[in-house]
Amino acid sequence: MKRISIGSWAYAIGPYEDNPVPWAEVVQNLSEMGFDGVELGAFPPHPNPKDLPDKEQRDAVNEQMAQAGLEFSGVAADFWGEKLINTDDTTPYIESFRQYIQFALDLGIDRIRVDTVQPPDILKAVDKDTARKRVVDTWQICTKEAADSGLSVSWEFEPGFAFNKPSDIERIVDEVDHPNFGVMVDTCHAHMVAAEGAKQPEPVETLPGGGVELVRKLKGKINHIHLIDSDGTLHHDETSTHAPFGQGLIDWSEMMPALNEAGVPHDWWTIDLCFWPDAWVVTEQCKTFVDDLNAKYG
Repeated sequence: MKRISIGSWAYAIGPYEDNPVPWAEVVQNLSEMGFDGVELGAFPPHPNPKDLPDKEQRDAVNEQMAQAGLEFSGVAADFWGEKLINTDDTTPYIESFRQYIQFALDLGIDRIRVDTVQPPDILKAVDKDTARKRVVDTWQICTKEAADSGLSVSWEFEPGFAFNKPSDIERIVDEVDHPNFGVMVDTCHAHMVAAEGAKQPEPVETLPGGGVELVRKLKGKINHIHLIDSDGTLHHDETSTHAPFGQGLIDWSEMMPALNEAGVPHDWWTIDLCFWPDAWVVTEQCKTFVDDLNAKYG
């Protein structure tokens, strides 16, 4: 059976930005719902490196989690203020990444999420080969430093960030070429990238088998999983709509076996309700749905 977590960002950004759910309440409620863990969105008001600079503060978070019977399945780092593609000097991105290495170690987290930060149309201003080299070179540095501390790096591709075509995803993970680097498959992003070709620069590239085919192509390269449905739309024309289970198009009887065959090197499944209105309202029903998936495919 898999361990089930959920991303805390669902209760801190988007619809919750002006009224975030306090961290203590997140931890308590998820524990009561029977979750095994939390995937930490490490930006205010939830625990993050800047607000918790001291080891003692981080130890207190660990104690809080332990008392609730929860673990961390990973951390989503905040690189939104950085540049990765349209600059010759990605040192600020790397320095930002470094603070998450110690933060993750202090919280007992072994996985850091990254993305390409900038939108697909940045490739109108930067040659694609140059852009890809900047991404690959930077992530090679980040991954080596993370690996030296026993951590892995997971790239979450999605329509709203550069390199959002199936062939881009395969090529970049191959070029980073490190055992501690892999692709995070968020099932709604996989659908929007591979079935819909959302926000892709021309020519649009899709796969006949959609997200399931993409998962199969990435076999052996996936090191983290986010589960959520897709209704085939974008949220505010930026990122995939993270539709609650049963409100979308994903065929779980095809998707789950493909994910199980992908060779993911751990036993976490993470629910992702990013930007969903009233995420708290649907959290428990999403947990029940994934529990059923776990019983069938876990």
